[in-house]
Amino acid sequence: MAYKHFIDVDRCKGCGLCVAVCPKNVLEISDEMNKMGYYPAYQARPQDCIFCTTCCIMCPDVAITITKLAEDTAA
Repeated sequence: MAYKHFIDVDRCKGCGLCVAVCPKNVLEISDEMNKMGYYPAYQARPQDCIFCTTCCIMCPDVAITITKLAEDTAA
């Protein structure tokens, strides 16, 4: 099953909690400011993500989601 990791950069205030709890060090804080004036988290190493959802659970702004993608049924 495939999954997609998404960070709403305009909702993220860059607190770094997700960065601290990621077991695979996937996340980092960006050098670019979002529209609210914060430096949001981003996936620096998306290939290392194991979709454990720890970052989603830790995020106080509910800015991170992991979604299960539908299987391709076209054969």
